[in-house]
Amino acid sequence: MAVYDPKAELHRYLRFAREAVLWKLDGLSEYDVRRPMTPTGTNLLGLVKHLAAVELGYFGDTFGRPYDEPLADHDFAADPTADMWATAEESRAEIIAFYHRARAHADATIESLDLAAQGSVPWWDEDHRTVTLHRILVHVVAETNRHAGHADIIRELIDGAAGLRADNDNMPTDDPDWWRRYRETLEETAKNAAGLG
Repeated sequence: MAVYDPKAELHRYLRFAREAVLWKLDGLSEYDVRRPMTPTGTNLLGLVKHLAAVELGYFGDTFGRPYDEPLADHDFAADPTADMWATAEESRAEIIAFYHRARAHADATIESLDLAAQGSVPWWDEDHRTVTLHRILVHVVAETNRHAGHADIIRELIDGAAGLRADNDNMPTDDPDWWRRYRETLEETAKNAAGLG
């Protein structure tokens, strides 16, 4: 029987979520990966850029392992959303490469430290600033999965593509007629529940 390794398990969940986010960009045009799909501007390439900055911050600065990365130098005073969108000069390839570099740096931190290793999150309130690698792994797994969910919805709004991973979409069917009927059922149920039916 294999020995349970909580750090390896958390790291595995982080890796799955990272790949899910990147998969959502596959096959889309430059416009589609950048276009704002919500009133607050959520866009696929911006999510990737943001997650790269998140990993560098939490697994770099927090544990005294800063990484010199020009794409992570954001002037949040001038633009509080600077890490949530890619400029026209920043290519998709550059942003994805940035995410890969951030992930490699984070992976090195995760692999070299014990779960009990302490760090300090400089942008958190002082009374919550001291953390362990375990807490940061849980935090970043949760944040990455949250944004993977955003990416899934954004991708579905763009071209209808949905699912968990490239090798397992985890959807009950790919039949568009089935989904149309399902959606109609939900719409009718919502109207009836609201007394609009």
